[in-house]
Amino acid sequence: MSFKSGFISIVGRPNVGKSTLINKMIGHKISIVTNKAQTTRNNIRGILTKKDEYQMIFIDTPGVHTSKKELDRFMNASALKSMKDVDIVIFLVPADETIGTNDKFILKQLEKQDVIKFLVITKSDLVSKNELFQKTQEWNEMVNNDFEEIIIISSTKDVNVDLLKDLILKHLPENDYQFYDEDMVTDQPNRFAIREIIRENILFKTGQEIPHSVAILIDELEEDESTINIVATIVVERESQKSIIIGQKGSKIKDIKYKSRKELKQLYEKNIELDLFIKVKENWRNSPSLIKMLGYDKNKY
Repeated sequence: MSFKSGFISIVGRPNVGKSTLINKMIGHKISIVTNKAQTTRNNIRGILTKKDEYQMIFIDTPGVHTSKKELDRFMNASALKSMKDVDIVIFLVPADETIGTNDKFILKQLEKQDVIKFLVITKSDLVSKNELFQKTQEWNEMVNNDFEEIIIISSTKDVNVDLLKDLILKHLPENDYQFYDEDMVTDQPNRFAIREIIRENILFKTGQEIPHSVAILIDELEEDESTINIVATIVVERESQKSIIIGQKGSKIKDIKYKSRKELKQLYEKNIELDLFIKVKENWRNSPSLIKMLGYDKNKY
């Protein structure tokens, strides 16, 4: 069999399971996963390589949603741009929710793209068989045979994930060129991974108290053979959010720091020295210059 390689963009509304699916496919934690919408902010590449057979480059995108802030508009533009210059677009839709405005908007954008398209109905484990059948019928009527494959999956229960991988391989172009080294699982630099791990632990620890008005700046990053030294700033929009992250007598920030260090140590297999600071920058999500400074650079996508 000839070697196959190519790019697969995964799009969908917020919190539909894009990051969970990519992490499952790759077998590594590439993308931040929480139960909150709009967790992913950049297009993140996860790389799955099987020697002498294939290389799949998955692009995890921000959830497409109603734009309210400058950051929201960047996230939408980033997700929609990912539909171009790829070999396959996988459109994820949830089995446990009604077909909404964001789903219809993405479908309309996909109709303009001359690319192989999959419709993947996710979270099949959260509904009854009858509800799943009805949802599949609804989507079949909407897509007008515009999708090469329609498949039902559950990433958390590992239902049809291998089948999806087989279907991707079936449609992936034959290509002698391997885009990334075999041992790479993501193209994201260290600073990005560190930011995302810290941000994920903040979201887990603060629950519903802190929405997505939090970002991470890596102020210092030094690495030698045994240790990585990190100084990072947590940016929030209000003083009240700063107090929430700190917690009573500093309990929450200590836990965020402890769990972040633990994950980073496992990821890099090195000792981690981590210092965290918190700054209030009001309305940062509406500041294009600050968004760029925080690493969400429109010009990169």
